Amino acid sequence: MTSREPPIGRRVARLRTRRRMTQQMLADRLGKSKSWVDKVERGIRALDRYTVIEELAAVLRVDPVALLGRDALPSQAARASAAHGIDGVRAALDRYDIALTGPQARQAAPPVGELDQRIRHAWLTYQHADYPQLLRMLPELLGDTQHAHSTHGDGAAELLVQAYRITSSVLVKLGAGDLGWLAADRAMSVAAGDPLLAAAAAVPLGQALRALHRPRPALAVTIAAAYRIAPEARRAGPPRDLALHGTLLVQAALAAAGAGDERGAAELVDQAARIADETGETGGAGEVHDRHWTGFGPTAVRMARVAAAVELGNGREAVLLHERVVGADHWRRLPAEHRAAYLLDAGRGHLRAGDPLAAGRALVDADRTAPAEVRLRPVARTLLTDLTRRGPVPADVARLAAALGLG
Repeated sequence: MTSREPPIGRRVARLRTRRRMTQQMLADRLGKSKSWVDKVERGIRALDRYTVIEELAAVLRVDPVALLGRDALPSQAARASAAHGIDGVRAALDRYDIALTGPQARQAAPPVGELDQRIRHAWLTYQHADYPQLLRMLPELLGDTQHAHSTHGDGAAELLVQAYRITSSVLVKLGAGDLGWLAADRAMSVAAGDPLLAAAAAVPLGQALRALHRPRPALAVTIAAAYRIAPEARRAGPPRDLALHGTLLVQAALAAAGAGDERGAAELVDQAARIADETGETGGAGEVHDRHWTGFGPTAVRMARVAAAVELGNGREAVLLHERVVGADHWRRLPAEHRAAYLLDAGRGHLRAGDPLAAGRALVDADRTAPAEVRLRPVARTLLTDLTRRGPVPADVARLAAALGLG
């Protein structure tokens, strides 16, 4: 029977010693503190960014695989792959003027119809929670939509806004909130002068600001965008743009909850609920086409009530509201990403209500629904860590913790 390789921190210590380096010497070459190196080697600090692993490997003069280990857990390899993908997206955002200065400037822009299909494919990939694949797609998609926008102007503005929206959404999920903020801000810049496009861009901007613990600016931008398009959305009639208006109200409610404004959050969710009664469910098979990819509807509003209650610390209320969500007919028709992300909120609610067993079940259900939602998102790791620290956990939760390298 083959024994498992030692943890990554121990491999760092072994390779450092082999290179006759002290912790201080390694820290100096990395531009880190000695304490940082010590915590890495003792396993207190996780190495879950591929760029840091590459820097360590370069200083220690080994292949990154020597640090990751050839028997690295699949979830560890997936996290390293996702981190590498984020670096690729960061490089693409650094080249935001590629349409003017890069090799694409000498080529014809991709047809708008082709880009529209690629945007649709990217959204579907996001809804299936295949985040590593999406990260691989995004750099080229960003470059091509930027090029199309520089060539066709406003005729391709919506495509570029959509590309930035998808980019921001996945970056925020994976813990790169600052980069997600940048992508959303780029979307807002492209959308300037078009209230509906700006409203669509305000959705991920609000999400990014909340992820960066800035709920009040998130509230300001989402509620302003919602009220700016309210008359236009109403004239268009349900449910064409009303779903976007309702989504912005939901985002504003979550921001209000994050700021501790219980009354404001409740009022905003109630407004969204009234709009959801008009639109019905959007985006699913046999339902109204959701041109803004919001997933808005009565079920989404009920999910928002749970998430707001969790943010406000009302665990018992969140648990009671949760039963209405999973009991709804539309629940199983929601995209895997939406269901799994919500189950993480529900798990946090159960934990706040003092029911770690139910929290563990929600986490395991989320993993079965969309594994990447649990194995790649920092919020899921935090929840799982909180559970394991409270004492013995059921076997399925223990297996999940071990798969994430937390056991």
